[in-house]
Amino acid sequence: MTRILFLTKIVPLILLGAVCLHAQRGGGRGGAQQTPTAKAGSPIDLTGYWVSLVTQDWRLRMFTPPKGDYAGIPLNAEARKIADGWDPAKDEAAGEQCRSYGAPTLMRIPGRLHITWQDDQTLKIEADSGTQTRIFLFSNGEGQAGTWQGISKASWEYLPAAVSDTLGAGRGTIDRRGGSLKVVTTNMKPGYLRKNGVPYSANAVLTEYFDRVTEPNADSYLLITSTVEDPTYLAQPLMFSTQFKKQADASGWNPTPCAAK
Repeated sequence: MTRILFLTKIVPLILLGAVCLHAQRGGGRGGAQQTPTAKAGSPIDLTGYWVSLVTQDWRLRMFTPPKGDYAGIPLNAEARKIADGWDPAKDEAAGEQCRSYGAPTLMRIPGRLHITWQDDQTLKIEADSGTQTRIFLFSNGEGQAGTWQGISKASWEYLPAAVSDTLGAGRGTIDRRGGSLKVVTTNMKPGYLRKNGVPYSANAVLTEYFDRVTEPNADSYLLITSTVEDPTYLAQPLMFSTQFKKQADASGWNPTPCAAK
């Protein structure tokens, strides 16, 4: 499934409360346009408050799965061994209770996001769950190497006008200028892909695409399609999608600390 097909299909699915897994990246994108700053050249507005929609993997996201429950994750033998030895008390004692709040899984934790521009070349995402902050760099700058959130390099991907018009002809519309935010995150501190100790390593690479969809009733949704590649613990890339709904204000914003279980 190409990305264009994904976007044309996801809008009506949202209306049904369903979720479409992103299969793979495809073609159909134009080259990057010359813009003075990342903020000025943004094809979509991601700023504001967003609340997560738990429309898939409800049990795994709302509750901590039991030890050994790693169905759906392509782990190798070494990763399964580590997951089978998960000990949340040990993590707490070591001050590692944020292991499941790293960049690969932070967006999957039910809660709210607050997205703002830190400056013209830096987008900031705050999550109330775990009180975590991700920094997306559109230019060279200091990242968060060796932390749970790692170093995130961001870029805009623009849709050709004709494709943007086609996507906007349905029941929901992509932002009229058309485009996505691409973020590649590396140099992360090893953590968990699932709260019950399913590991990812410092070699993991997270690639994300952020899309905004607006319905005819003016409701807006943030769609994040993610791929985690980890040569240390994954036998193949892990792909999933996550959805958020735009809020009018900060209602419900409730920063909470990390929890090991």
